Amino acid sequence: MNPDTPERDGSPSASFGYRDVPAAEKAGMVRQVFESVAPRYDLMNDLMSGGVHRLWKNTLLDVVNPRPAEKFLDVAGGTGDIAFRILKRQQERGGEGSVAVCDINAAMLSVGRDRAIDRGLLRGLSWTTGDAEALPFPDRSFDGYTIAFGLRNVTDIDKALREARRVLKPGGRFFCLEFSKVTSPSVARAYDAYSERALPFFGRLVARDAESYRYLHESIRRFPPQHELARRMKEAGFGNVAWRDMTMGVVALHSGWRL
Repeated sequence: MNPDTPERDGSPSASFGYRDVPAAEKAGMVRQVFESVAPRYDLMNDLMSGGVHRLWKNTLLDVVNPRPAEKFLDVAGGTGDIAFRILKRQQERGGEGSVAVCDINAAMLSVGRDRAIDRGLLRGLSWTTGDAEALPFPDRSFDGYTIAFGLRNVTDIDKALREARRVLKPGGRFFCLEFSKVTSPSVARAYDAYSERALPFFGRLVARDAESYRYLHESIRRFPPQHELARRMKEAGFGNVAWRDMTMGVVALHSGWRL
């Protein structure tokens, strides 16, 4: 759904799962979803994907290939999964890591900070509450931008893409790991049936919140397919845009360079 699509009263709307809601209300609704699921978010990821989400994120890291002294911004990364991987890789290569984590949800950031302390990661990380559509960082601040399973939750994808370009240095790299469109029709049917039933079931059983995980399933189905996201990245000003499918398109990793 394009957030500029007018509602009956003339105001813009945005998709919230299968529903269309006033665009001005979506960010708050998404915030409530993630406040509800934050304490068990990582456990739920393991259950819903059978642990495969860890392989997807490791592949993202290999493509990002962070080098020492590079500055990274990880958006919608409140629990620290991607930031920890980037920082560790930079440190393994003999340099100081630098990752700014930005998430609209303070509850998710709290989980991430606690995890960082538990792991002894006290340097090289910063935690900022902020919106992907209006990032609280200066122009041309970062060498790399990552967003994993977060772009589908923003109200205006195109605005978020333009913000990503704004905060990247010329030649900076953009990486988006997100659920996408399964390439096999038979697998797609089975996957849709599984996710439609399994996400609310696990949500009710583990997180005691079936409705939030029903939204997460619906948001996956409403997200643009691979070629459409690539087109929108180009329109936002990224060059060398490409993507790779993983697990037959269950997720896709898009990348581009800031021109």
